[in-house]
Amino acid sequence: MEQKIRAILSQIQEPILKKDFASLGFIYDIIIKGDSVKIRLGITDTEYNDFPGIRNRIATKVVEEIKEIKKVDVDFMLGIVNHENKQKDSVLPGVKNTIAVASGKGGVGKSTVAVNLAAALSLEGAKVGLIDADIYGPSIPIMLGINERPRVVKHNGVNKMVPIVQYGIKLMSIGFLIEDNSAVVWRGPMASSALKQFMSEVLWEDLDFLLFDMPPGTGDIQLTLSQTIPLTGSVVVTTPQEISLSDARKGHNMFVKVNVPNLGFIENMSYYLTPEGKKEFIFGEGGGKKIADEFGVKLLGEIPIDTEIRVTGDSGKPIMFSKPDSASGKIFKGIAKNLIHEINEKNISPAKPSGIELIV
Repeated sequence: MEQKIRAILSQIQEPILKKDFASLGFIYDIIIKGDSVKIRLGITDTEYNDFPGIRNRIATKVVEEIKEIKKVDVDFMLGIVNHENKQKDSVLPGVKNTIAVASGKGGVGKSTVAVNLAAALSLEGAKVGLIDADIYGPSIPIMLGINERPRVVKHNGVNKMVPIVQYGIKLMSIGFLIEDNSAVVWRGPMASSALKQFMSEVLWEDLDFLLFDMPPGTGDIQLTLSQTIPLTGSVVVTTPQEISLSDARKGHNMFVKVNVPNLGFIENMSYYLTPEGKKEFIFGEGGGKKIADEFGVKLLGEIPIDTEIRVTGDSGKPIMFSKPDSASGKIFKGIAKNLIHEINEKNISPAKPSGIELIV
């Protein structure tokens, strides 16, 4: 009977991606008890505006085609499409998607964005990990209030580090392994080796998303990551002014050269909202949309200058956990939803080679 239900679901489209639930891998549970069945399915948007309609279509179809079934309950949860790639699966088994959060220059708030984006994805229902790949300037220990070291366990006869879990997010940072205020004085190959260890020697287990908070620029760490695993994509953080956009272009073009699709830009410090509700564009207006339109990718969102984002990050409880319903919290939630949609759409579409080869 379960196979009959799966066959029916293979004829019904997930409403956002317009592809059937079976081929998307969005059939999570089918529990049959007597003449009743409970079905749990994935969906790209957990706030889809017509859940009663799709539930009714599924229930009607099952009851009509399987006479033994009299009652059907359908529940939905967040559905994430796996980025199918054998090389990625060999390095990070169980991790569906890998995302580099990058910037062309420092000072744009990339780490703050990465932490709150990871939090927003987690609050949407995703299983999330975050690697602090900014080896020389790790910030995750401070921003997430962590003062402990990862454990080492035997896994299939091999020593593996167990990531620290904070607020439901699995985390790894060089900051967990060095003394406070110690400087990491390493040449590029050593930093690259540390990043590889954070991928292959950490017990990440099952994740929907593993985010990498990248160092600024386009150097060794970026190349190491791009060549070690085929990334699902990158997210480039910028601020509105031209000097930042110029470096964001370089970041975008670097990922294109190594065949990593840019999933979108995020404009940070987009505007300041006065007590009277007026937007003041301190660093310029529309820069993020300009660069997104230039490259034909999505502007995932515009984050304001907000004292609470800084205060909550410094206190070790980012705004997405301390004040998720604030104006800025809702913006991060919107960015997470946009990113989920972009990733799912990309993963069901045929790969498009860039035709650009990396010269090293």
